[in-house]
Amino acid sequence: MGKIVSISNQKGGVGKTTTAINLASNLVDLGKKVLLLDIDPQGNSGSGLGLEVQSLSKTTYEVMIGELSAREAIQKTFINNLDIIPSNINLSGLEVDFLGIEKKEFKLKDALASIKESYDYILIDCPPSLGVLTINALCASQSVMITLQTEYFALEGLSQLMRIISLVQSQWNPSLALEGVLLTMYDKRTNLANQVAEDVRNYFKEKVYETVIPRNIKLSEAPSFGKPINYYDPDGVGAKSYKSLAEEIVGRA
Repeated sequence: MGKIVSISNQKGGVGKTTTAINLASNLVDLGKKVLLLDIDPQGNSGSGLGLEVQSLSKTTYEVMIGELSAREAIQKTFINNLDIIPSNINLSGLEVDFLGIEKKEFKLKDALASIKESYDYILIDCPPSLGVLTINALCASQSVMITLQTEYFALEGLSQLMRIISLVQSQWNPSLALEGVLLTMYDKRTNLANQVAEDVRNYFKEKVYETVIPRNIKLSEAPSFGKPINYYDPDGVGAKSYKSLAEEIVGRA
């Protein structure tokens, strides 16, 4: 049975999608079969793997409203053993579609039930919000990975995210665990980044990954070429960091 991991933080621009794409690709390099599921209406996980997401008709949205099964929405990527269920702007209307719907928190969990045994990992790229999409992701997951930018406002709002995780644990998914906290956009030359990293490690202890993701221009460029970093700049520091993260996650498991 595949492990389902949500990659979450309600703040935007903290490396969720970058992590989802590059972790997925590096897990494949370690011999794992991976499904990347995009529940962000921006659709960046799909475009970051070379898909024209706005023209697609088989997306997370159709799965969530019951028009398609998850298996019917799966698309192959150019990387063997890395599949994706992409999203696009249509998903932004889901909050309205779900008004008055019973058990709406479990729509994604129910949809994934038939395919989770087909993968070693299902990674869910969450939107920068704590609405019905993120709730669905957390209800469907065994664990949640938090990406945390090592800058001044990194910890702002983190308590709200932890409250949402606690709410999901108490009401819908008691087995939901904290997979880990990933420090992103790290610049070891600055006192601020080092202080944030120290604060996070003091609070989350061993749940913080040893691997940190550096601030790196190649990581920013890679999505515009539709490639994960290990295909775009395989010898660079960004590729080495995500390879290390994948190895750490598999090692912890």
